[in-house]
Amino acid sequence: MTKIEGSQSEPVQHVDQAHDRYVPEGSPLPWYKQPNLRQLYFMMVFLFLGSTTLGYDGSLLNGLQTMTSWQDFFNHPTGSRLGIFGAIPGFGGLFVLLFAPYIADGLGRKVGTAIGCVCVILGALLQAFAPASNPDAMYLIGRFIMGFGSNISNGTCPLLITEVAHPRHRGKVTTLYNTLWYLGAIVAAWTCFGTLYNETGDIQWRLPTGLQCLMPGIQLFAVWFLPESPRWLISKGKKEQARKVLTKYHGNGDEHDEFVAWEYAEIENTLALEKEMSASNGWVELVRTKGNRKRCALIIATAIFSQCSGNGLVSYYLSSVLNTVGIKDPISQAKINGGLTIWCWLVSLLAAFFVDRIGRRVLFLFAGVGMLVAFTIWTACSAVYANTGSSAAGSAVIAMIFLFYGVAGAAWPGLTVSYTVEILPFNIRAKGLTLCFCFTALSGVFNQYVNPLGLESLSWRFYFVYIAVLVIECLVIFFFFVETRGPTLEEIAVLFDGQESAAGIASLEAREKTSALHMEKAE
Repeated sequence: MTKIEGSQSEPVQHVDQAHDRYVPEGSPLPWYKQPNLRQLYFMMVFLFLGSTTLGYDGSLLNGLQTMTSWQDFFNHPTGSRLGIFGAIPGFGGLFVLLFAPYIADGLGRKVGTAIGCVCVILGALLQAFAPASNPDAMYLIGRFIMGFGSNISNGTCPLLITEVAHPRHRGKVTTLYNTLWYLGAIVAAWTCFGTLYNETGDIQWRLPTGLQCLMPGIQLFAVWFLPESPRWLISKGKKEQARKVLTKYHGNGDEHDEFVAWEYAEIENTLALEKEMSASNGWVELVRTKGNRKRCALIIATAIFSQCSGNGLVSYYLSSVLNTVGIKDPISQAKINGGLTIWCWLVSLLAAFFVDRIGRRVLFLFAGVGMLVAFTIWTACSAVYANTGSSAAGSAVIAMIFLFYGVAGAAWPGLTVSYTVEILPFNIRAKGLTLCFCFTALSGVFNQYVNPLGLESLSWRFYFVYIAVLVIECLVIFFFFVETRGPTLEEIAVLFDGQESAAGIASLEAREKTSALHMEKAE
């Protein structure tokens, strides 16, 4: 094995695929014609529930705010009190972030997911059974614990999906994970509409709140039927188990499959070389090298943009936004909320299937520019309505909200997690994803707390803040974001660290091994 010194070469902006050594392509059959791979992807649906659970909570507060029963029970929260209701799960998420990656790296991706699910279930039950005498305390504790658990499971689910998926499908599958946020939002929005329309009293809000237990409950049961990450297994010395996972799902059970031999060699070599050249596996490794510092900068930008592009206004405070344009009827608000979530999910789902064809950076740019245009028109129409009371201007605001979320769905939230885990090498992948969640939570806490105050004080004028943010977002994406379409997880590291990095040398060694095996078979 090649010895690497601590220094690294200058990063390159592409992955050179023109090696003269043999690289196997794997089975040409589509995934649905490969029984074991088909089984793997069907089981991955249960991992997607981690994102769906987040989406349920994200839309739930919107739905609850339309209910007179919830408003009466909590004495009509507004301003900073309503803001803390929305922001408290973010505080729970921040609390767990310091040790969440150690759960993922130490106990494994599956165990981490299970621990997160248990916490989410506990938090949901505390919210659903908040007492009438002093509801805030128990309700807020429940939302804190739920945010705590969500960040544990969402710090492990995407890792397991990315690390066990076939390289050919990694981009689509990982991007699909975060688009399922909208499915949870859809379930929450229409559950709230159903109880609002058909129920009265406290059961109207307690039932949809308690149903937060359903999806993590299913996931807690199903996660044990999924394979563990082969990269995690190799890192723990369980190489034979890792080889069996890759053979079963990526090689159709063929122990002599050339693609599996190449993939296993590349992963094993990369992990060994990363360990050899890393000063430590601590947090300082995130900023030790130039490549890692660039990764962290992109991750922080992605996390902030995912929350602070104006999307938080509608995600948590749609009722307040609709009030500014004269739509105050609870049933009308619930219908708009439900229709918007379905629209967002369909758009983001469609974009996920084009992520490998169009590329990540192009989708980010399309979303950024589109959101800027839509939000600018949205602001102008809100100003017209405020000054004239024009119903046409109010309707135009609704149209712009749908357009805004339509273009946003091309990148957010689908690429937030998938782009993060793609650009990170294994030795800092869990910590880097935690960094993403940390800034996502900080941004979420900020805009969820500030948004109701801004809307209350400035009304539509508050939107100018997000127009400025969107301009900055477009410039950062255009000048700094790196395209990751095509290469394997190990090869993507070369984009940041150079050909003489651990990933570059490991990839070369894997090709040499596979070439030798191929030549032996040919002889």
